[in-house]
Amino acid sequence: MNKNFALAEFAKTLAGVYDNIEQSQKEPKDFARINIFFRPLPWHIFKGPGFYSEQCYDYAPWDPYRQGIHRLTTHEDTFVVENYGFTNPRRLAGAGRDPQIMNAIDSTNLTERCGCAMHFHRKEKGHYVGKVEPGKNCLVPRDGKLTYLVSEVEVDQENWISRDRGFDPNTDEQIWGSEHGLLRFKRIKSFSEEINEEWLDSKT
Repeated sequence: MNKNFALAEFAKTLAGVYDNIEQSQKEPKDFARINIFFRPLPWHIFKGPGFYSEQCYDYAPWDPYRQGIHRLTTHEDTFVVENYGFTNPRRLAGAGRDPQIMNAIDSTNLTERCGCAMHFHRKEKGHYVGKVEPGKNCLVPRDGKLTYLVSEVEVDQENWISRDRGFDPNTDEQIWGSEHGLLRFKRIKSFSEEINEEWLDSKT
């Protein structure tokens, strides 16, 4: 499969808005309603394809509890979603809904979160499974303790299924994460029309 075609197919599958309203209404004691945004970045930020992501509770759309900037690459049969931290995340809050806010991104202030890239593999057309890169190097402080992240994602044209957990680096004991199983989201909007040849490999 042509590299750019495969990358475009994967990027179009990621690009969108996801909502777990069905799960949160069915099991309100166990699952809050959450929105996930995966929005294509302007090409110039990485001089290549990338995404801005944010997760927020439905009742606080302009106050995301997780934000990320991601460079999209491939390595053999693996799609790599690199993770970058950035200064002043409040300035980007809400960019999932309003792409104009992404103009505040300064590429010189991005810092790669080493060990925290997600590695995805194609299960079948339009269906991908990913997990954090091998090792225990994606370190996340939580409640005064340093933990390593285990993140799992399955995404297709209609669904986003995920689970994040944190473990003690010394004992491998789970410290945080969902006690009630996988988070199950439905795609409610697609940004696939923004994924084109220019976005993947601009010649300008």
